[in-house]
Amino acid sequence: MSTGPSLAITPEGLPLGLTAAKFWSRAKFKGTAALKRKVNPTRVPIEQKESMRWLDNLRRSCDLTGSPERCIHVEDRESDFYELYCLAEELGTSFLVRSCVDRLAEDGDTTIARVMEATQSSGRHEVRFRDAKGKTQRAVLVVRHATMTVRPPIGKQKRYRHQQLQIIYAEELNPPEDRAPISWKLITNLPVETHADAVSKLEWYALRWKIETFFRTLKTGCRIEELRLTTADRLANCIALCCVVAWRVSWLTMLGRDAPDACPATVFTDIECRLLERSTPENKSKPQRDLDFYLRAVARLGGYLDRASDPPPGTTVIWRGFSRLAE
Repeated sequence: MSTGPSLAITPEGLPLGLTAAKFWSRAKFKGTAALKRKVNPTRVPIEQKESMRWLDNLRRSCDLTGSPERCIHVEDRESDFYELYCLAEELGTSFLVRSCVDRLAEDGDTTIARVMEATQSSGRHEVRFRDAKGKTQRAVLVVRHATMTVRPPIGKQKRYRHQQLQIIYAEELNPPEDRAPISWKLITNLPVETHADAVSKLEWYALRWKIETFFRTLKTGCRIEELRLTTADRLANCIALCCVVAWRVSWLTMLGRDAPDACPATVFTDIECRLLERSTPENKSKPQRDLDFYLRAVARLGGYLDRASDPPPGTTVIWRGFSRLAE
């Protein structure tokens, strides 16, 4: 069984909760891969593909929030298919997708990539991140953006109409040789008229990494891949509960950074507070015991050293800490 949850976050990166979670068995789509070897994949109906789950989640998320016009659905390359663009238009919601397909554009005699080759840069944007080894990296991206007519694949042109969409290319300037260069190709139905508009969309797309942090907690912390329950219903119920736990760990981690002075009663029970106070070394104690005090106490239970030079605790030590606190 596989799961594909949708996570709601604020523009500041605070996870609010899950808006949808689709459970499915790959046995249902058995034979689709073989069919793709004989037929152009774009001609295979979306209903016969696993990609249908992204459309289901898009619809469920809009229904749950009740305000589709306020939602922006940030998706990775796996969600880059034309049906998603059309469903977003039908529902009156917005999307921001990392593209992996060079689609037909304008009058159909050119493609998105060709149009973007002739598009002038609107400016540069600097990003900072950690590489696979945890080392801080800095990259300067050359940003280009354009509005154009995007057309459906040839095999679907009778079923779907063309769309007026915005394209954003952000490619690294002078990338180092020891890692792959950053290259983001985004497609959206949101307005992008200026360089600042394009940069804001790049920053929103960067927030998509929150779902990867959520998945790491789900798989490494909750260990859902090791579940051995006898029925699909029990397995689905257990995974659903683990999804809530993984969200809560992500929420607490970010809440401690965004609102360290918040009241701890919003998160911890009286018993938990007393236990954490007893576990805190005297040199770490302070008169004002806010949310930051208790979250750091949890993180120390999970192996966080809490030195003056250490960054704020992450999801791994928060997860381990809460497991130890429960014990």
